[in-house]
Amino acid sequence: MKTPYIKLNGVNLHYASVAFKERSLKSLLSNAFKLGSKRADIKDVHALKNISLEIKGGERVGLLGHNGAGKSTFLKTVAGLYPVSAGDVEVHGEVRSLFDLSMGFEPDATGRENVLYRGLLLGLSPSFMRQKEAEIVDFAGLGEFIDYPIKTYSAGMQVRLAFAISTAVGGDILLLDEVIGAGDANFMGKARARIADLVAAAEILILASHDFGALSTLCARGLVFHHGSIVFDGPIAAAIHEYKKINGLTA
Repeated sequence: MKTPYIKLNGVNLHYASVAFKERSLKSLLSNAFKLGSKRADIKDVHALKNISLEIKGGERVGLLGHNGAGKSTFLKTVAGLYPVSAGDVEVHGEVRSLFDLSMGFEPDATGRENVLYRGLLLGLSPSFMRQKEAEIVDFAGLGEFIDYPIKTYSAGMQVRLAFAISTAVGGDILLLDEVIGAGDANFMGKARARIADLVAAAEILILASHDFGALSTLCARGLVFHHGSIVFDGPIAAAIHEYKKINGLTA
């Protein structure tokens, strides 16, 4: 099997301005009566700017940057969730991503039914999910609520179930966006242990975080994003220093 790798060449990604505009009937009627007032034009957002890099098997890469710098967009581009406006994205290997954990649930279906639904969204087969169901239910620790509709769950319960499903199987390439906040101390202990196992098994890790300790512990290479561009690529300690300097966090 070929060693997993990620390669981006001249990648640019824009968000269409229409995604940010108010399109409700109420807003349309409101704006129609604002005669003489000028509406500010909302321009397309250039979320990733000319990104070129290669990440090889065995690498642990940390992403740093202010909120909106492009870290999460970069992760979702690598995961194949966002189509690029220009350039090439080449990803070889099975990708497992841990972000947007609340997405993919059917609120009127039970937790047990959603194990199957969410597994399908993750590209896993129905037979595989049936084999993993008991393990997932036990890990989530929801008791009898597993047979209740998702719409009756608290946010924490939803995250616990989503985490249990999403981490039921690892991948060659592991994408993590910040730390998982998943409920009580007992569950958090289990969650950290499982993430540690996934990290150890993955050929490539990419972690976006503001936690310098976690980045220093888990990553050897750091990418600093600033307004959609990568402004530094090097050792993680130097990347943290560069991030602090850019954002005025150094003395």
